[in-house]
Amino acid sequence: MQITNQIHFRNLRGDILGGLTAAVVALPMALAFGIASGAGASAGLWGAILVGFFAALFGGTPSLISEPTGPMTVIVTAVITELMAIYPEDPQKALAMAFTVTMLAGLFQILFGLLKLGRYITMLPYNVVSGFMTGIGIILIFIQIAPFLGQETPPGGVLAVIRDLPNLITNINYWETGLGIVTLAILFLYPNKLKKFVPPQLVALVIGTLISLIFLRGIEIRTIATIGEITPGLPERLYWPDFTSGNLRLMFINALILAMVGSIDCMLTCLVSDSLTRTEHKSNKELVGQGIANLITGFCGGIAGSGATTATVVNIQAGGRTALSGISRALVLLIVVLWAAPLTSGIPLAVLAAIVLKVGIDIIDWGFLKRVHKISLKAAGILYSVVLLTVFVDLMVAVAVGVFVANILTIARLDEMQSKSVKAITDDDDQIFLTPQEKQLLDSANGRVLLFHLSGPMIFGVAKAIAREHGAISNYDVLIVDLSEVPILGVTSSLAIENAIHEAIDEHREVIVVGATGKVKSRLEKLGIKGLIPEHHWMDDKLSALKEGFEIVSGRQREQFGG
Repeated sequence: MQITNQIHFRNLRGDILGGLTAAVVALPMALAFGIASGAGASAGLWGAILVGFFAALFGGTPSLISEPTGPMTVIVTAVITELMAIYPEDPQKALAMAFTVTMLAGLFQILFGLLKLGRYITMLPYNVVSGFMTGIGIILIFIQIAPFLGQETPPGGVLAVIRDLPNLITNINYWETGLGIVTLAILFLYPNKLKKFVPPQLVALVIGTLISLIFLRGIEIRTIATIGEITPGLPERLYWPDFTSGNLRLMFINALILAMVGSIDCMLTCLVSDSLTRTEHKSNKELVGQGIANLITGFCGGIAGSGATTATVVNIQAGGRTALSGISRALVLLIVVLWAAPLTSGIPLAVLAAIVLKVGIDIIDWGFLKRVHKISLKAAGILYSVVLLTVFVDLMVAVAVGVFVANILTIARLDEMQSKSVKAITDDDDQIFLTPQEKQLLDSANGRVLLFHLSGPMIFGVAKAIAREHGAISNYDVLIVDLSEVPILGVTSSLAIENAIHEAIDEHREVIVVGATGKVKSRLEKLGIKGLIPEHHWMDDKLSALKEGFEIVSGRQREQFGG
């Protein structure tokens, strides 16, 4: 695996322009996600810089822009809130442990990449992904309601916000809520033709801040809550891994959740990048790059990030095509942090809350929600279950349950289809294709030869069909097991075939196996079936097997009637 991305200068102008445009989009989002997470605006900025730089340098998708995203912010917020509740007297320790979770998540992502799990991450059923992302969007909306109304978010997640909603509405700060409404109006009504030149998030941020500074400063009301002073310069401190034995399990589980969410989010964005640039990303290398980026980001006190769809699309549309675009974007943001950070101190929190709230609304998969029930009621049930589990229980539980149920339903459908390919016949009834000579031999045996024909992959659910078909016919002398059209033989189906062969042998019937080759034959041999069946009864074609079966039946009939 190549360690770093190849940085080319053949698209220098396009990459610098793409990086600059992506930086303009990233600035308000980084501030908003930093505040929303509870780690602070500077943590959001450093997350945008470090994740963006190192993911571009080490990743496998040249035009991808990585930064703190909505799904990652939801996880980081939950982690910080949980740890702050455990260590209320020592918030710095709680933050150090939260950044340790980010570092661990980075290590997990590196491991995912080294184990080459990249292509499997995008194989999740769409209704599970849709429900998962919709649930994250709903969580983002709920955790921004309090700051949007000019108050602090109550601890305890979505349920706490729902319980405290009457109190939040009663104590609403109309001036801050007004700023939030203005911000949302700009974001929703912003003309599409202007988005090419100036991103709506930046316009909303600037206008909301100017209204606060110019029109609300002298009014005798409660002070408008703002970001506060951000000290320019490098990160104030580095966060070494901080573990406590009592919370080790909690931290590892949260790190695994963060790594999984980041990987899913990133791989989906990589697919968007591929479709726009007509290229193909390197999934495993990208996971390693994302892991390195989050590892370094956690060490420096930044919030975790992933591939960001909006920033990636903006970068590509502005001309970005290589890793240089992501690197230049990070350098632009670095300049802002080093020299222009104090300019952000007057940004109202309500404005940032509105920006994140709009992100939550956009994450919800409205298009699929409107039509999923028309496509499949089962798919709709899975989607809404994943949404509810994501919002009210746990993100990992939601994905695990959704994938499990979706796979079980898929396997059930495949089993139902595949079971029809299991046929047990004693005469020609057109259930399977036979040549005229094969039909004649089967009919001539007068029902004493049972042709057990299997076709297609024999997955575990087919075992019942094998047992059922074999058990339906009991009066025969020769069992021919036709595996010539079976490419895969699962363990459970192998055992069902073994049982059928054992039953036949126990009843003193002859068994012939046809067309077992390669892995299918190897599987049967490992079960010990080879020792039960004479070598000359392992045949390559049905015609030879039917001839042998007919001879056995004829011989037994001659013995029965005295020659």
